[in-house]
Amino acid sequence: MALKVTDENYNELLNGEKPVVLDFWAEWCGPCRMVGPIIDELAAEYEDRVVVGKVDVDENDDIVTEYGIRNIPTVLFFKGGELVDKHVGAAEKNAFVEKIDKLL
Repeated sequence: MALKVTDENYNELLNGEKPVVLDFWAEWCGPCRMVGPIIDELAAEYEDRVVVGKVDVDENDDIVTEYGIRNIPTVLFFKGGELVDKHVGAAEKNAFVEKIDKLL
């Protein structure tokens, strides 16, 4: 299961040693409900190597503003605390796997 990421804990996650994948979503977003289970699967599959989290855009204005999230779902990929890739919109699992594998 993906971690719940908030305005209060995201900096700590990004400054850790592992790459980070953040899914920006909302309860009311249909495509987000399609991507959500995929993100949870990836969190389990990459558990020891990558931090996978979900950011509720309705509850976390600071991180949403900092990364200019305008459309959801948006998935951001970080390595060494730096944003290195992103995906906007729904996608198949293999699209996310490719991007995560590039982080490792």
